[in-house]
Amino acid sequence: MTDPSSSAVLTSTLRAVLRPVVRLMLARGVTLPLAVELLKRVFVQVALENAGREGPVTDSRVSLQTGVHRKDVKRLRSLPSAHADLPRNVSLGAQLISRWVGQAPWRDAAGGPRPLPRLASAGGGTSFEALVASVSKDIRARPVLDEWLRLGIAHLNARDEVVLNAGVFASQDGDDEQLARFARQVGDHAMAAVDNLLGHDDPWFERGAHYRGLSTTAVSILHARAAELGAQALQSLEREAGADARSADDAGRHLTVGVYVYAEQDRRR
Repeated sequence: MTDPSSSAVLTSTLRAVLRPVVRLMLARGVTLPLAVELLKRVFVQVALENAGREGPVTDSRVSLQTGVHRKDVKRLRSLPSAHADLPRNVSLGAQLISRWVGQAPWRDAAGGPRPLPRLASAGGGTSFEALVASVSKDIRARPVLDEWLRLGIAHLNARDEVVLNAGVFASQDGDDEQLARFARQVGDHAMAAVDNLLGHDDPWFERGAHYRGLSTTAVSILHARAAELGAQALQSLEREAGADARSADDAGRHLTVGVYVYAEQDRRR
């Protein structure tokens, strides 16, 4: 039986997957020594997660499986999980947008996010201040609004109402929030694909449409159409997820649904 680690197809696949990650690391000044340290950490973390299903596991066993030195295993296994490093403002922002888009009374008659009076004195229970307070009593609405105005997530209209900008799912966020969203969305997409590759009992829905030989104009039109359809689908799912979040008595799982578009010059010509 051929060792899968020596497969030319697998090697080519890993190179393709790592290429955008290395591009990000180089752009942010992450050199090979730091990348190796991060890779060691992930190797140990994943090995422990997998082995944890079978009971306690020794450092030596993890070292044998991963190739990471036993002393490094002992040091690395005490570190927090990857998700523990996500900044808090990500979860706050995501909760606010999810509630605004998916739950009454924050939606308008058409089912979209309604403009919210900025102050509670003007809008009572359906103001932007009330929306923030419904998610966290510890965060004041004004700093959240100032940051959202700066990032282009929302804007103020002539009636001093806060309006959620169209296309907010692809908004330009702060650097930490962008990176955290990248970690969640790309990480979950990759986990779904890997589960399916490894024979997950209940395969995830994971599809992609690929078109070649397109003109620049066609790519632009299809990009806009995909963004429109994708936003509609995500908003519909937000409403359904919001309803379940209010009624479920076993809440404790997260679900990621993503839509993305990418185009570049076909290098195979």
